[in-house]
Amino acid sequence: MGTARWLALGSLFALAGLLEGRLVGEEEAGFGECDKFFYAGTPPAGLAADSHVKICQRAEGAERFATLYSTRDRIPVYSAFRAPRPAPGGAEQRWLVEPQIDDPNSNLEEAINEAEAITSVNSLGSKQALNTDYLDSDYQRGQLYPFSLSSDVQVATFTLTNSAPMTQSFQERWYVNLHSLMDRALTPQCGSGEDLYILTGTVPSDYRVKDKVAAPEFVWLAACCAVPGGGWAMGFVKHTRDSDIIEDVMVKDLQKLLPFNPQLFQNNCGETEQDTEKMKKILEVVNQIQDEERMVQSQKNSSPLSSTRSKRSTLLPPEASEGSSSFLGKLMAFIATPFIKLFQLIYYLVVAILKNIVYLLWCVTKQVINGIESCLYRLGSATISYFMAIGEELVSIPWKVLKVVAKVIRALLRILCCLLKAICRVLSIPVRVLVDVATFPVYTMGAIPIVCKDIALGLGGTVSLLFDTAFGTLGGLFQVVFSVCKRIGYKVTFDNSGEL
Repeated sequence: MGTARWLALGSLFALAGLLEGRLVGEEEAGFGECDKFFYAGTPPAGLAADSHVKICQRAEGAERFATLYSTRDRIPVYSAFRAPRPAPGGAEQRWLVEPQIDDPNSNLEEAINEAEAITSVNSLGSKQALNTDYLDSDYQRGQLYPFSLSSDVQVATFTLTNSAPMTQSFQERWYVNLHSLMDRALTPQCGSGEDLYILTGTVPSDYRVKDKVAAPEFVWLAACCAVPGGGWAMGFVKHTRDSDIIEDVMVKDLQKLLPFNPQLFQNNCGETEQDTEKMKKILEVVNQIQDEERMVQSQKNSSPLSSTRSKRSTLLPPEASEGSSSFLGKLMAFIATPFIKLFQLIYYLVVAILKNIVYLLWCVTKQVINGIESCLYRLGSATISYFMAIGEELVSIPWKVLKVVAKVIRALLRILCCLLKAICRVLSIPVRVLVDVATFPVYTMGAIPIVCKDIALGLGGTVSLLFDTAFGTLGGLFQVVFSVCKRIGYKVTFDNSGEL
């Protein structure tokens, strides 16, 4: 089963976290405990994309294989596993989904049945394929790591993250090719198989099943044998066209055919130390497998190939093996199909109704919780704001006191400054002026007699001037009279002083 330990490849710089479900860049981390399925413990480089998710496929608490899954195309980019050890017995066919691809917050650590995931995984099917995507289509769920190659708990390979859309005929030929390559070509040339690393992948086409799941344009396989001194690396490609046979390519050439031109194996699986003799033996066996496939295709329309069909049915999952059953089985299946479809319809309707009811209850609960959270948030915000305002006021009190004290000191300094200015102005008045002001009464009292004397002299002079004027006027009149008398014959005598 798939683990919750899936890792997104999109961001080169992501937050570090727990190994379970953390998002990291491709260059920073691999598949955690599933790195052991890769050569030198290093996953393929150069496949970083926002839609790629790393999945460490687990079952019963143990790692089984690794898958790089594309949430955009909803098919695996590749699955990685070690040398297969097929185990006898059938497989329990229960197709599982990976919870944390659609719901990163899910606490489910392993893949679960789709019916169980409907009620426990949010947005189920938003990023991965579901069983319903294959219903009523010409495609089946083809496993990149087939159940028939796994010796572990085989249900681990029945994850939809390990499957891509394949037609029944292509699926049959692909599984036959895988078993032939593993049993006859690859494992025998790699010692005991302990050091054989396998990558099987897909390249999506433009066609999408039900406009969701991308059908592969071709599938590929890359093998790396890390036996010291005798290692090798080989690649294989098989197009989905019915007439195409599997092709052998060098790993470098295979990398050029893939998107992003990745490096599948570190150092190209020890390229400088590869054993060319073993690679030649592998190619010889591959040529035999290709010839056998060509022969089967040429006889396909001319013979029933019952023996080949019997061999293929042992390699296919139960859903593909049913196509090779007896006529009676087909008839019973034809009769039972409408009832099965009706049961499936009723089942999906019931599941959908239950899912909607659960979703409605979840929405109501979410709204109630959101309302409570909103009230608590507002109450907390108001309380915090109140205490912050009080704290601000308390903190501002010392500052305000300091401001008042500063203003008082400033006012006192201004008063002192004005007082000093007044003193300076008073001290700047000349001393002589002060002396004059002080002696003004003395001078005033001493000047009164002099003023009185001057007034008396002025009055005496005035009286004397009046007398002089009067006498001068009279003298002038007498002179006039005298002169007139002299002219008319009277003789007037005057003394030398001119007095009468």
